[in-house]
Amino acid sequence: MSQILIYFFIALSLSMDAFSVSLSLGTLKPTSKTIFKMGIVVGIFHFIMPIIGSIVGRVISDRLYLNANYIVSIIFIILALEMFFTKDDATKTNTLSLSTILIIALSVSIDSLSIGFALSLLKNSIIIPSIIFSITSGIFTIIGLVLGKKIKNRFNKTATYLGILILLLLAIKYLFF
Repeated sequence: MSQILIYFFIALSLSMDAFSVSLSLGTLKPTSKTIFKMGIVVGIFHFIMPIIGSIVGRVISDRLYLNANYIVSIIFIILALEMFFTKDDATKTNTLSLSTILIIALSVSIDSLSIGFALSLLKNSIIIPSIIFSITSGIFTIIGLVLGKKIKNRFNKTATYLGILILLLLAIKYLFF
């Protein structure tokens, strides 16, 4: 039971990026269908990435010289710039494209890859932690999107700027820390 609790706390920490990004993307007022879709996709990525990390983590870390944090930082900066330049676009739809959802899901689940590698060193099954990571991150993604949407309804343009700021702060975090 204590191992499950440990996995849950790891899942909470892994879900914070998904929550923060979702909170900022929620200010775009996504549809309910998009919110559900993004929660599912982020959850799936948080299930798959630890498994991949546990299988090929050592090979990737030995041969990949590019720091994944830089890629995530660039993605967040691009998303923030896109939000900034389209904030007044009256024709903007309230959906995110599938490719955008996939990129976001990948970027917020990169850290699950390294966790999967670390957990593989313990020689425990990775399936149970991956399920916990998946469910937790999917729920936090949905909560973030819904809260972001409510904030947008209440504070309108200020919420969009807050979302942009959150993305930029996350980009800085990944770039320098």
